[in-house]
Amino acid sequence: MPPKHRDGDVVAVIPGQFISHAHTIAAYAAFLGAFIVGVWLHYHKIVENEHFGYPIEWFPSVSATIGDRYPERSVFQVFIAICSGPRFALVFLWYCLANRPNSSLPKFVAGVGVFRTLTCGGWTYVTSTDDHDWHDIFMISYLVATLPWTLGCLALSPPNPQAIKYRKYLAGAFFGTLVPLVYFFIQHKVHRVPGAYTIYAFFEWSLVLLDVAFDAVTAMDFSSFELVVKDVKGLSRGDKKRVADAVLEKQKDKAVGQVFDERFSWDEMIDALADVYLGFTFWTILTGLGVVVWFFPLWHMGISGYEVAVMSTISPFLLEIPPIRRMVSKSVPMTMLTTVVGLLAYLIKSPEWRLGAVSLGVWQGCLAWTAAWHTKRNNPAMLESRISAWLLGLIASSIAKFAFWTNNPLWPIMNENNGGLNKTGLLFFTLAILRAFQKQSKHIDSAPVEKPKGPSFLAGLGLTGVFFGLHSLYSDSSTMISWVWEGYPVRGPLAVPHGAVTILAMGVGLLFGLFYPNLARSWSAFGIGSVGAAVLTTFSDWTGYYGGLALAAYLMAVTPTLITNAVRFAPGRTFFVGFFFYNIMVLFHVWVVAYAFVPGGPLVREHTDWVMATTMIMIGCGVFSAIQNSTPVKQKSFSPAPSPAARRQRSYFIYILIGLQLISASIAYLRFPSYDYRPYHPDSKLITAGIWTIHFSIDNDMWSSERRMESLIRESELDLVGLLESDLQRIIMGNRDTTQYLAEELGMYVDYGPGPNKHTWGSALLSKFPIVNSTHHLLPSPVGELAPAIHATIDAYGELIDVVVFHSGQEEDPEDRRLQTEYLTNLMGNSPRPTILLSYLVIKPKEGNYNTWVSDRSGMKDIDPSDWDRWCEYILYKGLKRTGYARMSRSTITDTELQIGKFQVGQPEDLSNQMISEEQVPSDMRFPTLFRGRGVRDHRYHVFNEPRYFS
Repeated sequence: MPPKHRDGDVVAVIPGQFISHAHTIAAYAAFLGAFIVGVWLHYHKIVENEHFGYPIEWFPSVSATIGDRYPERSVFQVFIAICSGPRFALVFLWYCLANRPNSSLPKFVAGVGVFRTLTCGGWTYVTSTDDHDWHDIFMISYLVATLPWTLGCLALSPPNPQAIKYRKYLAGAFFGTLVPLVYFFIQHKVHRVPGAYTIYAFFEWSLVLLDVAFDAVTAMDFSSFELVVKDVKGLSRGDKKRVADAVLEKQKDKAVGQVFDERFSWDEMIDALADVYLGFTFWTILTGLGVVVWFFPLWHMGISGYEVAVMSTISPFLLEIPPIRRMVSKSVPMTMLTTVVGLLAYLIKSPEWRLGAVSLGVWQGCLAWTAAWHTKRNNPAMLESRISAWLLGLIASSIAKFAFWTNNPLWPIMNENNGGLNKTGLLFFTLAILRAFQKQSKHIDSAPVEKPKGPSFLAGLGLTGVFFGLHSLYSDSSTMISWVWEGYPVRGPLAVPHGAVTILAMGVGLLFGLFYPNLARSWSAFGIGSVGAAVLTTFSDWTGYYGGLALAAYLMAVTPTLITNAVRFAPGRTFFVGFFFYNIMVLFHVWVVAYAFVPGGPLVREHTDWVMATTMIMIGCGVFSAIQNSTPVKQKSFSPAPSPAARRQRSYFIYILIGLQLISASIAYLRFPSYDYRPYHPDSKLITAGIWTIHFSIDNDMWSSERRMESLIRESELDLVGLLESDLQRIIMGNRDTTQYLAEELGMYVDYGPGPNKHTWGSALLSKFPIVNSTHHLLPSPVGELAPAIHATIDAYGELIDVVVFHSGQEEDPEDRRLQTEYLTNLMGNSPRPTILLSYLVIKPKEGNYNTWVSDRSGMKDIDPSDWDRWCEYILYKGLKRTGYARMSRSTITDTELQIGKFQVGQPEDLSNQMISEEQVPSDMRFPTLFRGRGVRDHRYHVFNEPRYFS
């Protein structure tokens, strides 16, 4: 019979460090055991990848070693199963060591530790062979959770200098290894560099060893523990204070320590999530406004009158009227509720009425958020939380676009047929707004005690600068990357995965602005931001991107300061100035490329540098006003001394920010392309090429058209396609990039073409074949709009072939088109390689410039000289055997048809234009029968009503 008193007999005593040792031994045995067995039994198989094998690649990656083959996979899984027990015990002991009353960080770190353990089991027992997607989900979840686990363990380390030193070294080595790891993975995956995967494998194995070693250091701390097994009956009651309290007590005066040194409350966490979602909703509606406005001048080919809708943001001027200001301030959630019309706009079929609904949503949103900030002007903690929620809403909006290929799934151009999640978004909005009503405060702050110094106009201009800068460059993670893109070979960042780096820079900037506001509003920080803006504007590739990252961090850091300063003034006039000139900047940055269609356009032609300079000058005005009204406290670290309420609220927004960053990293991992692309008919060495003017991916009924385009391109079996009117990276077009979705879904390489800072309407190239080299051209355009061109060289079936994608000037500018014809004729004529031209020429067959394009000088031939019914789109070629030509109706996707040509590589160029019947053509070289007759979805062969084939 067991004793009834508390101090029963001790049955066993297990030293705490044994748990750590057991975990280390089992983990290393799992990986090293699988490595030994794999190399012994399947060496040549596990070192081979999709591009190279032994002897070019001679060291296996972790994934190939542990998951691809029996029995090494079983060895790994057995020892990982053994490791799980010590792993859970290790997490528990670490929590016991670090836990203390009124502290949320130990609980958070312990939760992350459990999560990592479970996800490790996920990618261990669901191999990439079993289910590639779930294996990747578990793997990336494990990897991204390593960041908070590592940082949390460092923050909670007991006062053991040797253990802390080892943790710092191992953590630094771990995160330092990530940089070359990503670099060599891209070298292997994108550039296909021989041997790069072997080097990548070394860094991958280093990460594994360092990860296990980091947790092995716990043996030094657990030496103070004993796991005692007693034969007792009753409940144990122990002291909650732990050894770590002494060292953590020393951290309480540090800003970061203050944030997490508070009790965690799920109730307050839900409040923060609701506020962030309302911020996300605001940015969703605001960024959607430009797209629906753009629809109208696009179809009118000039000023339509509907552009006035961009002025929907000036609603804060109503706050100059005292009764309205009091009414809105008393119920900010009610005003926010009315913004739901912007989310419901997708239900409206009429483009005009849909624009009206979105405009109303923006009008109410700007009014609500201005009132939300102004009513909290005397409550620094609440004001900071409102600003943080608004900026985190921007980051969430950018992440949503990152996940959905640059479309926000709640936009009014989205629906359930093209990838929209409008109903889900409305559900979350309902929950968020109900929460806002539930916590609504009846207390409205009184007027500021101190009268602000200086004119409100300067504070308003500062708002203009940050509103426009954030919206134009950072409402989508790929916008800045498209600015610095210069073609192949890749010399700079890619939209995936580096979009996550852009989002990370935004998050870092926000944290900096919250913890160091005095430094964020300093002239030194403004200088750094200005240099970043200049570098982004004037340089390309990595150099330009680094400037853009600096600017991203600065804009996010300075925004809280500028908004805090602006709410000191009368809200109506200050925010009216901010949003009014924001609208002027929106038009300004469109006018620089749309100069041919607007009055006074030539005055600002091609002056993105003026746009950027004006933006920074306006921010400088805001900084001047903020410094005038600031009373900085002398501190060693520039960080403020927040109140307990501010510390607690800030912690929840930091948790949300960390969560958003982990989601961003996961998206980057899951979206990373395979680059394992194959043409449709390799046996015939066939190239099917198309040219299509896509009208900025907005169809005739104002819906996003990427998915419909993807279906037609796939069903047409295009190996190459040139896209024109494809640059959407401006506010008025939603800061989108159609090519990302098309390239990933179709499995094609993509060249975006000249970026938005090159002042064109865009050209792009998608290719099933590797793009060896590409050059972007801005052709002579002394009068009209700039004409973009891509001159690419592809590797098709082992032969280098040139592909030129080109959009000429308008009909009104004949001299421009003549000069552009001369330019490209010389370019193509000087190329010794076979060439395909996919173009928009604005000519009639066999008249004028046509005879220069199709001439001995260029060497180019018309794919079908007998086709007299053309005006814009033309396919020309040389050095290839032409086998077929077809014209495909567009349905309601755009205003221009899809033209398609088929060419055969390795065959002599045909010298005649003799047509043959389809029966004389091998079956795999024919056009799809799907589009014969009435076709499908209103896509069919038209003009000739059937494809044409040539001998």
